[in-house]
Amino acid sequence: MPKLTYYGHDAFVIETERHRIAIDPFITGNPFASVKPEDLKVDYVLITHGHGDHLGDGLEIAKRSGATVISTFELAGYCQRQGAKAHPMHIGGAHDFDFGRVKLTIAHHGNTVETPSGFLSLGPPCGLLVMADGRTLYHAGDTGLFLDMKLIGEMHPIDLALLPIGDNFTMGIDDAVKAVELLHPKLAVPMHYNTFDLIKADPSEFVSKVQAAGRNAAILRVGETMTY
Repeated sequence: MPKLTYYGHDAFVIETERHRIAIDPFITGNPFASVKPEDLKVDYVLITHGHGDHLGDGLEIAKRSGATVISTFELAGYCQRQGAKAHPMHIGGAHDFDFGRVKLTIAHHGNTVETPSGFLSLGPPCGLLVMADGRTLYHAGDTGLFLDMKLIGEMHPIDLALLPIGDNFTMGIDDAVKAVELLHPKLAVPMHYNTFDLIKADPSEFVSKVQAAGRNAAILRVGETMTY
């Protein structure tokens, strides 16, 4: 079974039998991260969008580790131009890698990278379905609630859903609870909360409301690892 470690905000590392995969490795500037970027040795870096709290240290980690960045065509191309290896994909597309399969889903948000000359728009953001070691993980990225989550859950039975709850920039708690209803995951874990004042939220409230709706949710604390 895969292992998942949480580094705060939207940053996770998946460990399969033979590979390590970072998702949105925002470490530098992350007040909750207890590791340094150089501590993360991975084979792949999955990026949902280019905002600084998601692309984060992804380029540094990828170039140092020789890891391959997996993201949308525009963002993967940007990473290639910065010297990283990258595999471009796009919304609705899936591809088989040596650790398993990745499919990109829609996400309602923005996707820019800050450069010395200003913000560079890099197309749409995405969510991620990561299928490895017989399990399916859904990382929603930064997104608002959308009805097509029902299709995602119907077409891809989800073992673990990682959902933002911090509001303001993404879903808040009540919308994330509705997302669980649409996705039907075996377990939901909240993310993207309490990193800064604008996204303060109580993960216990999310868990309680999901459980009251007859579904399963749990809090994964920063630095903790779980199997799924």
